[in-house]
Amino acid sequence: MSKTFYLTTPIYYVNDAPHLGHAYTTIAGDVLTRWHRQRGESVWYLTGTDEHGQKVMRTAEANGVAPQEWTDRLVEDAWKPLWKHLNIANDDFIRTTSERHMSRVQRFLEKLKESGYIYEGEYDGLYCVGCEEFKLPGDILEKDGEKTCPTHSRALEEVAETNWFFKLSAFAKPLLERYQQHPETCEPASARNEVISFLSGDVVDLSISRSSFNWGIPVSWDPGQVVYVWFDALLNYATAVGLGDDPASEGGKKFADTWPASVHLVGKDILRFHAVIWPAMLMAAGLPLPEKVFAHGWLLVGGEKMSKSKLTGIAPSDITSHFGVDAYRYYFMRAISFGSDGSFSWEDISARYTSELANDFGNLASRTIAMIEKYCDAKVPAVADEPILSDALADAVRVADEKMCALDFQGGLVAIMDFCKRVNGYVTEQAPWVLAKDDSKRAELDRVLYATAESLRALAILLHATMPETTEKLWESLGAHQSIGALGDQRIASAGMWGGLPAGTHVVKGEVLFPRLLEE
Repeated sequence: MSKTFYLTTPIYYVNDAPHLGHAYTTIAGDVLTRWHRQRGESVWYLTGTDEHGQKVMRTAEANGVAPQEWTDRLVEDAWKPLWKHLNIANDDFIRTTSERHMSRVQRFLEKLKESGYIYEGEYDGLYCVGCEEFKLPGDILEKDGEKTCPTHSRALEEVAETNWFFKLSAFAKPLLERYQQHPETCEPASARNEVISFLSGDVVDLSISRSSFNWGIPVSWDPGQVVYVWFDALLNYATAVGLGDDPASEGGKKFADTWPASVHLVGKDILRFHAVIWPAMLMAAGLPLPEKVFAHGWLLVGGEKMSKSKLTGIAPSDITSHFGVDAYRYYFMRAISFGSDGSFSWEDISARYTSELANDFGNLASRTIAMIEKYCDAKVPAVADEPILSDALADAVRVADEKMCALDFQGGLVAIMDFCKRVNGYVTEQAPWVLAKDDSKRAELDRVLYATAESLRALAILLHATMPETTEKLWESLGAHQSIGALGDQRIASAGMWGGLPAGTHVVKGEVLFPRLLEE
């Protein structure tokens, strides 16, 4: 039995409600895991929330509530409802305030201390509460006479504490060798080069506890200290699947089946935590390292990273209320090259909605169903070969699968939608509405309508990971649920096997997949 394809998103700070940037990563994870499920693989998809640290504590205090009350409220009222709204099919949701996480973090820390990788020391330096990060000299920006964080443009705070330290420096060389010998473990190349540059420099040990506040997981052997929020948070990927549990227990079996993670999706601003600190922690514990850390780019608004603190955060509902959830999901996977920065534009999403979704895909579906209803008594004609389309489809499936598995969502969707355009061109060239006027061309009409309907069957399968709700509607309209089976059970490979839609399948006119947008 092959190992589970295990994918994680970062766990998100609950100092505020989610914005487009959070949704971007989570949708990417959802599209990728849905695609792998359609490849017939065992899949586990994890997301969750990071609930400890000064940033969360101060936000809760500013709102006049205790940190736990604040995090409970946001998780249940904002985060989980959004993932449901966006049709995110995650298998688990980890909270760092959950007992299963906290107890496993403490056990992990105790074992590192027993192994000699944790020691007591003095920390005296600058800290960014927004990043929850101790800043190195190269990470500090001088602005108006103040030392500031380049990400948050806020003054850094001076911290002097007696803390517990992790021997991060001991793992710089083996990590450097790993990325040089196995470049596929950190992508894209720009991210890997950044990590290699950092590891080639002077890597210092990491303070992994704090004593100036108490909102965190207590250090079990030193109750006056709490675990540094990043050391706590990074462990979620392993604690969620049973880290440290007895191998014979359910948690232990889950860990054996799932670990190491296949892909950690992260934003490029938190790359160093995931490609340096996290694998060093795993090395210290003698655990296998993740197969891939992939750092995507930022979503930009006005040339700046989307951020609540800079008032550039946009709520996903602002977009879904106008364009719908599936168009939202499609746009961010199609318009931006995953791994590069990309600017959100109302004009661009509107143009793509109209051109690619409404005109190309939606119109193809509606006119095909309408013609089969009109000319074929609503029944799919006899299965017919059409090499012009079947060959193009086979190529589209091959390219799309290759691109999607490589996290090139844009490339995968381009291959699929190029095939959609090809089918539209075919319909225009063959003009079935003209063929229908000549009884002697009945066989030709049937061939064209079958080929078009069969192409829609394939498109429904190929676009299901990206637009699950819309493709379900198309599947029902094609009558495929009754004649073939549930859309979610269809395999990517089967999409390219011509002749999958049985003759006689009863089609039904459904609602317009992508209604005309109302001007606002």
